[in-house]
Amino acid sequence: MSIELSERRGVPASGEQTEAVSARSYQVRTYGCQMNVHDSERIAGLLEDAGYVKAADGGDADLVVFNTCAIRENADNKLYGNLSHLAPVKSDRPGMQIAVGGCLAQKDKDTVLRKAPWVDVVFGTHNIGSLPALLDRARHNDSAQVEILESLERFPSTLPAKRDSAYSGWVSVSVGCNNTCTFCIVPSLRGKEVDRRPGDVLAEVQALVDQGVLEVTLLGQNVNAYGMSFADPDQPRNRGAFAELLRACGDIDGLERVRFTSPHPAEFTDDVIEAMAQTPNVCPQLHMPLQSGSDRVLKSMRRSYRQRKFLGILEKVRAAMPHAAITTDIIVGFPGETEEDFQQTLDVVAAARFSSAFTFQYSPRPGTPAATMPDQVPAEVVGDRYRRLIALQEQICLTENQKLLGTEVELLVVADEGRKSAHTGRLTGRARDGRLVHFAAGPDRGAQVIRPGDVVTTHVTGAAPHHLIADAGVASHRRTRAGDAHEASRLPTTPPVGVGLGMPTIGATSPEPVTAGCAGGCG
Repeated sequence: MSIELSERRGVPASGEQTEAVSARSYQVRTYGCQMNVHDSERIAGLLEDAGYVKAADGGDADLVVFNTCAIRENADNKLYGNLSHLAPVKSDRPGMQIAVGGCLAQKDKDTVLRKAPWVDVVFGTHNIGSLPALLDRARHNDSAQVEILESLERFPSTLPAKRDSAYSGWVSVSVGCNNTCTFCIVPSLRGKEVDRRPGDVLAEVQALVDQGVLEVTLLGQNVNAYGMSFADPDQPRNRGAFAELLRACGDIDGLERVRFTSPHPAEFTDDVIEAMAQTPNVCPQLHMPLQSGSDRVLKSMRRSYRQRKFLGILEKVRAAMPHAAITTDIIVGFPGETEEDFQQTLDVVAAARFSSAFTFQYSPRPGTPAATMPDQVPAEVVGDRYRRLIALQEQICLTENQKLLGTEVELLVVADEGRKSAHTGRLTGRARDGRLVHFAAGPDRGAQVIRPGDVVTTHVTGAAPHHLIADAGVASHRRTRAGDAHEASRLPTTPPVGVGLGMPTIGATSPEPVTAGCAGGCG
């Protein structure tokens, strides 16, 4: 099922209608999770295949695409605020187009045009591939286009992707989610979980490695449920599929680091822990969302695990990988949360010793069961609890980071965070356990300039809650193909990876569409 709307516009006509697409520049603005970041890479790949060129940083663009998120309370305000700022810009730039996609577009549908009638295209999470055609149609028909599919027709992996990094890449193992957490709107926006075939996932990983990428992060709303909802009916349900996928990544030459996000505690199994510990290129890092330390609140959230199970998983992970860094998500102030419930969260945080935590003050999202629950916690109470949680976690982060003083770390040099400061001249890298490390490169290295994508080793000399310092100098430096690509401003592009029946292929073929749902008929 799809929703398609057209609305007559006041966009300029005449010469703009025949302007060559190859001359048009684009900019993608991304909000939200890693899934959205990866979807934006697909959007960029589609646009470049259609002849668009990326606008220079800070420059004006002929097309601005908003890839939106609907998780946070202020998502709507942020989008419409940004759209209002672009209204006069568009008025002064004949032929400029604006498109809105992502989760908020999927949720609001035609509301976007009602609030911002100068938008040209609205598309959803299930039809990213329609964007170039919708843009052409809007320009040709002089009318706004809205197309929202209610279910997935084909995996985003069947679309080309223009990657954001020369050294690190995202690879989706699934789309959608079968959980029913009462605070989460994702299942209603991205649909039921559909898993890609292992061969397709590995083919995409290989395509990235062939272009010099050293690190891959496997993405899914619930990665450890992978194998239970294959789109391909010839693929049998396999509860051990994710552990097998991790081990298979270990056989890919040139793939130095494998990460994944996010698992669900209720379905986290021992075989995944064993695969992590026994596969050398799988990083000793685990993101395990807690959400609350109170069993009563977890039940209200429909999180199908309890405090004891959660801490038991962490105990097993640390027994297999003593130096693993474990991070988490926590929601403060869920409806009905009492002071006793919150204290239980503090107790679990103290016991878990997370290396980092993404903490959120609960905000109701229309369309979720939690939004209409009684006993909504007053904002001032939520804020007070949030500050107390942050203070505890910051102290834990600092203490855990201080334990690493004097240790050697291997860093993949990164560009996103840039230099720690112009005064120190430090560069930035990610350790294998995911920690951010600002390191001193030492005196001028001549031809051996350290570049993003290169790999260095150094020793930790200082610690802060959210990063480490390594001012002991670089012990070793390995130049990489990823560093070469970054230096040449050459980003990987991955062609479509087929998801039809038969052997996995890489190439711009016409893959068979898939239907959102699982092999067991739950869709």
